[in-house]
Amino acid sequence: MKSLLLSLVLLLIWTGSGSAQKPRRCRTPPLLSGSMSVSARDGQDWAFAKYRYDAIGQRIRVWEFGTVESRSFHLNMLFLFREGVVYSMDYRNKTCQKNPLHTAFHPSHIPHNASLLAQAVLGGSSAPGEGLLVNSWTGDVPLTGGKYMATVTEFGCIPVSTLYYTPQAGWVTTTYFNAVTGVEDPEQLIPPAFCDDAAAEDEELDFFSGFMADSVL
Repeated sequence: MKSLLLSLVLLLIWTGSGSAQKPRRCRTPPLLSGSMSVSARDGQDWAFAKYRYDAIGQRIRVWEFGTVESRSFHLNMLFLFREGVVYSMDYRNKTCQKNPLHTAFHPSHIPHNASLLAQAVLGGSSAPGEGLLVNSWTGDVPLTGGKYMATVTEFGCIPVSTLYYTPQAGWVTTTYFNAVTGVEDPEQLIPPAFCDDAAAEDEELDFFSGFMADSVL
């Protein structure tokens, strides 16, 4: 499952000029909403997620379901990096688990040491509106010994896809869609009232292990 979740962070290392200019490294909009699909182990593990991303307040909300090692899971989590807390929420039963979060927040961007692989048009280029101009970047992640290829739109720096590889997890493929700048309902980035009395758990969670907290059915 870590292979899927690792992408959900490096996804949040996404990476945007006119076609007559050399593409530049960029940052995604500070407020972003959308969906993503993640696939690993040749499609044996997969997940579909909706997300809300707030770089200003350093908050990320994730609703996710999928299958890992032939087991289904459903997740509803709120990561508050500035406060150092992650909430795992169950709206049906009005229950909430609160854990310490010690992972630093890293704004979604194309890293300064990334190399431009290519600029391309997804779809067609024969007529206006047929295609989407994108830039693909590659780089290494020394912390994990991994490497990645991130594709973002030329205009807006909106993530399109990410390929991420580590010797342990192999290739993880992430595709983004239905992205909209902004967060329509800011309350989605605030813990619900039934979390007010949630007792803090002793177990510390990082961005990866948080997705594994008692969520596999």
